[in-house]
Amino acid sequence: MNRDRIEGSCLQMAGHVRTLWAQLLHDHLGEMAGRRDRLAGKLQVRRGICADEAKKQPLNWYKGAQG
Repeated sequence: MNRDRIEGSCLQMAGHVRTLWAQLLHDHLGEMAGRRDRLAGKLQVRRGICADEAKKQPLNWYKGAQG
């Protein structure tokens, strides 16, 4: 298994824990950050890219969708 894919799985788990913790504290920004980490982890696992690139891709897509 590729190192980037393993790191992506860890990033997914960390994002999931962050989301749950934020839900307990009613922290909406923390919850969104956890979801963003989970998405980056999924991208990293499926595409086998580095963590930095996996975090940038959703932001670039969002900026492009805004116009």
